[in-house]
Amino acid sequence: MRRTQSEQDKLIAQISRIEGQVRGIGKMIAADRYCIDVLIQVQAARAALTRVGLLILEDHAKGCVVDAVQRGEEKVIDELVDAVKKFVR
Repeated sequence: MRRTQSEQDKLIAQISRIEGQVRGIGKMIAADRYCIDVLIQVQAARAALTRVGLLILEDHAKGCVVDAVQRGEEKVIDELVDAVKKFVR
């Protein structure tokens, strides 16, 4: 399944926000901000990346995997399982 341009734009916007969050974390460290405040921002960035990753996994499962299975390419299921295992670590 291909993402629409709107969906693609939303993912790119989310990644851009995450980039800003990470730059902000770097500035917080450089400014010697309180450790707990930095850790809170690190967790927020991790959560945002997780949300993006889950959206991409969902797209892959509903699109690429379904298409491949319909073509008889069963190995794609193993690839998906491996990707999920790596993602949840």
